[in-house]
Amino acid sequence: MTTPPPALLIAGHGTRDDAGAEAFRDFVRQLGARRPDLPVAGGFIELSPPPLTEAVGELVERGVRRFAAVPLMLVSAGHAKGDIPAALAREKERHAGISYTYGRPLGPHPALLNVLERRLDEALGATGGRTPLDRADVTVLLVGRGSTDPDANAEVYKAARLLWEGRGYAGVETAFVSLAAPDVPSGLDRCAALGAKRVVVLPYFLFTGILPDRVKQQTEGWAAAHPEVEVRSAEVIGPEPELLDLVLERYEEAVKGDLRMNCDSCVYRIALPGFEDKVGLPQQPHFHPDDDGHHHHHGHHHGSHSHAH
Repeated sequence: MTTPPPALLIAGHGTRDDAGAEAFRDFVRQLGARRPDLPVAGGFIELSPPPLTEAVGELVERGVRRFAAVPLMLVSAGHAKGDIPAALAREKERHAGISYTYGRPLGPHPALLNVLERRLDEALGATGGRTPLDRADVTVLLVGRGSTDPDANAEVYKAARLLWEGRGYAGVETAFVSLAAPDVPSGLDRCAALGAKRVVVLPYFLFTGILPDRVKQQTEGWAAAHPEVEVRSAEVIGPEPELLDLVLERYEEAVKGDLRMNCDSCVYRIALPGFEDKVGLPQQPHFHPDDDGHHHHHGHHHGSHSHAH
């Protein structure tokens, strides 16, 4: 008899916004429909039902003993690094005989960058056969959740840079809606100081909720006070097919133990806009003259940075 695959457990942040919580629950249902061979359940760390413990309990009642947990989060902040592992450890104490592996957060995966690009096109009027506004005239303000964890905030900057590369926008600036600077008005001030005449504010969020609504309100408030700048708001990522595929990719990684470094955005593995010719290039050691205290003649060594995994 073949061993059944581990169940997929989706861990969400939680939100006080009913529509946002329902979007998460509906997404979990869609995942279950996409993979009928897998037991799938999802729960929240805080703020909204069902709690993660209830999702685990439901799967255990269905006879599940092995799980792969995937955090439905764009960046690895306190929730993904601490709260979810702690909650999973608690469940292991509570249910004898269960085991789990833990996947990694979602972003900044190229598939999600493509959805963000689509949201920008929609905001710029590139739907219904209309010609979009010229990207070279558009500055994007990517707005993340914000965290007390600098690594998590740095991930939003990384997403912004990857969104900028090869897509032709005038620039992509970064701001946060809570816990970290710059906030949305300061981010828009920065865009204006850089000479932006047309800005699209792009929420780096999976689903609707209190914080994305706050981004929109703050954007509208700033725009009303600055009529000289054209400001538009883009929509959140939403339950797109790319997001479903990516969660299942994270599940497969967790099951196989293939938790790689940041290969999602590695030009040697993924065709990023403008760098497509680098995919699959053989890697040679590259010597930086001063790294080891010796002074080599730089011209003697050829090849790209090694990209070992």
